[in-house]
Amino acid sequence: MRGTGLKCGRRKLSTAVRSTRRIRIMADPALRAVFLVAAAFLSACSHVEAAGKNTPVVELGSVRLEGSVEDGAQSFKGIPYAAPPVGDLRWRPPQPPSDLPQSQSYEARAFRSDCMQIPFESIVGTPINTEPSEDCLYLNVWRPADTDVGANLPVIVWIHGGGFVNGGSSQDIYDGAAMARGDVIFVTFNYRLGRFGFFAHPALSAEGKGPSGNYGFMDQIAALNWVKGNISAFGGDPDNVTVIGESAGGVSVLNLMVSPAARGLFQRAVVMSGGGRTIRGFGGRHIRESRIGVASAEEIGVNFARAAGINSEGKAVLEALRALTAEKVLGDLNLRTLFVQDPLSPQFPGGPFVDDGIITGEIEDLIGGENAFSGPLMIGTTSADMGFAAAPTKPLLFATFGQYAKEARAVYDPAGEMGLKNLVDMVGADRVMHEPARHVARRHSDFGAAVYLYRFHYVADAVRDKWDGARHASEIPYFFGTVGIRYGDETTTQDLSVQRLANGYLLNFAKTGDPNGAALNNWPTFHPREILLKFTQEGEASAGADPWAQRLDVVEAARSVSRNSSDNQ
Repeated sequence: MRGTGLKCGRRKLSTAVRSTRRIRIMADPALRAVFLVAAAFLSACSHVEAAGKNTPVVELGSVRLEGSVEDGAQSFKGIPYAAPPVGDLRWRPPQPPSDLPQSQSYEARAFRSDCMQIPFESIVGTPINTEPSEDCLYLNVWRPADTDVGANLPVIVWIHGGGFVNGGSSQDIYDGAAMARGDVIFVTFNYRLGRFGFFAHPALSAEGKGPSGNYGFMDQIAALNWVKGNISAFGGDPDNVTVIGESAGGVSVLNLMVSPAARGLFQRAVVMSGGGRTIRGFGGRHIRESRIGVASAEEIGVNFARAAGINSEGKAVLEALRALTAEKVLGDLNLRTLFVQDPLSPQFPGGPFVDDGIITGEIEDLIGGENAFSGPLMIGTTSADMGFAAAPTKPLLFATFGQYAKEARAVYDPAGEMGLKNLVDMVGADRVMHEPARHVARRHSDFGAAVYLYRFHYVADAVRDKWDGARHASEIPYFFGTVGIRYGDETTTQDLSVQRLANGYLLNFAKTGDPNGAALNNWPTFHPREILLKFTQEGEASAGADPWAQRLDVVEAARSVSRNSSDNQ
């Protein structure tokens, strides 16, 4: 039926059938044939809708995916988008999936394993719900109830965070039913983490079987290619895709925006607390080139091999590495240990790094360039976002601003009354999240593209007496409509009101590239007046100039001097 261009629209077809009966078409052989085709199609549509109430079905070629109905939406979970990256496929680019039974039904009713990790108490408030495994390249699709093949709905693809070492698509907070009820197709997926996803070694480069190193990032691109090739079968529009990510997922979206390998795979982008500047020790890393204080990814891979007792060369070292158990490759790596690696002999590159063509340079340099993504962008942070700063005293903290130490003291602590911990947290978040988001907004605006910058200040009633501001990742349930999942019985009317605002802006953006719509306060574009939308603690959305602009100006100025100095070394 797909080739006919017809849709399962009960009202339109039944009206047409009743109308043809009135003119007694059964007496005309030609019209009678049309009537019978229409009646047969109507019957088939009725069958699909009836079956969908119990077992929604999607046909992918000769494969029949059988999903579930939940919370007013249909879901299809655990769909393989690539072959299991195990055995000889460990540390290889993702290969086409091989375990969908041809000409048979495939039960897509449950999450498959999240990627290999040591589970960590999730900063988003909900843990993964599967047993982690190296066999983990699966995705999940939610769509509105009674969606047919020709619905052509906007598509949102979510990339989870977790420092590139934790997280997964099974987390309750990422449930897509609420998004689907907003008339979009919502997709989540897993990608390889830790050393399974980001690992380089001279022997892998010499193997010559495709690009090496950023396997987790290659997985993300493979998932987006799957969406482009298959989402129309779920009623989605492959030419109206919004990719969204938070934290490591936000970093991923920024890399996708500047990667030549991802060109044309999405039309809009949303970056939530994704930085945008190079973080020393975790950014600025290259696959082969080591610099002072920044080991190459290949050097780190050799460190790991030696620590595992592997000192062979060439093909033998790869055989030995691939023979390691998944637990041995994983080691003790997760968010708890990520930042305590041996600086003299690191064994994990920290996530994506510059390679031979998938990631071609640093985000802060490439964003806004002629070859980068140029579509609409929504980008923002939380008021008490994550950062990296440390100093035993205030003078030493301000000294990290170099020649701008005096200016930093004036904008951060003019009266000298701020506590050291609060100062450290503010400076860290400004350096890692707030100023980089503004940098990306500025650079991307150079395209003339629409950019919408936000800062999320709202803290749920349930944790308001425990938090000094909106913590890293705390905005996710509001945008996704899962506040009730996150806070349960402690969810308040005001929490739900903020959810309506954030979710409404996101859905509008995915549908049109503009977050504005009925019953929402106007959110102006960032350029040229550098307008920011603030989700306030009072539960409102208010647009205006950034009250933290002077702080960010000092951070930017100090960074510019520091980076120029480093580049000249």
